[in-house]
Amino acid sequence: MTSDILHSGFVAIIGRPNVGKSTLLNALLGEKISITSPKPQTTRWQILGIKTLPHAQIIYVDTPGIHEEAKRAMNRYLNRTADAVMQEADVIVFMMDATKWHREDELVLTKLKKTDKPVILAINKVDLLSDKALLLPLIDQLKNKFQFTHIIPISALTAQNTETLENEIARLLPAGPQLFPDDQLTDKSIRFQAAEIIREKLIMVTEEELPYTTTVEIEEFEQTEKLITIGAIIWVERQGQKIIVIGKKGARLKKVGTDARREFERKWGNKVFLRLWVKVKKDWTDDEKAMRGLGYL
Repeated sequence: MTSDILHSGFVAIIGRPNVGKSTLLNALLGEKISITSPKPQTTRWQILGIKTLPHAQIIYVDTPGIHEEAKRAMNRYLNRTADAVMQEADVIVFMMDATKWHREDELVLTKLKKTDKPVILAINKVDLLSDKALLLPLIDQLKNKFQFTHIIPISALTAQNTETLENEIARLLPAGPQLFPDDQLTDKSIRFQAAEIIREKLIMVTEEELPYTTTVEIEEFEQTEKLITIGAIIWVERQGQKIIVIGKKGARLKKVGTDARREFERKWGNKVFLRLWVKVKKDWTDDEKAMRGLGYL
């Protein structure tokens, strides 16, 4: 532990789906902790990313995107998770997209009006703006919507201005001791990270509707000095989805396995033997008992 730590606290990264929260977390930490994809609702969990600075320890909390649709048990769970993180955080980073203010951004703002926590607005994806002068009227409009502690234009993808964001966050942290060891980057186990990486690869190669109806469960994880052996089940809701995940002659499932294995080996520096199975658990995203069995509730 670093004896010079004077401030520490939890920082909620919140926003609508697909606004770049997980990309920002990874940029701030300088390492991939949270999976990312261009598709909404990739993040389903509360994921801690721990950054230890010379005089402060920041515990970032990546959250699922806050969205209007809450018809299924999974959607309600995602919104509850994000709400709980906001209530418990010491500082809130509200992310929005520089290219457009969305209706779901307004929903997040409504929730923020119920908190007395300091809120930093991070205007993301400024790298996509052809004319940076467009930021000035946007910032003026946003100042009228809410009394933000700071408004900081960033690009999570290129890490533009993320150091400025982190410096402002550190200044807002309450006084307190270091909560995690210097070298700890996340609260999530290696098994959890393995399941998430497999799910990320699955999201990237499947049809648009499938990411919301799949989850990954690690059944086997054995680690020796030279080899890591992983056995994982990909759960879907219907037989037709199972056929899609497997693909013609098993090609899609093979690609998921190959892509995941390569990332494991880069990440851990070990050879990896990965086995994947696809199984059906009918309508599991709208079944709280099934979700509980898969670790969500």
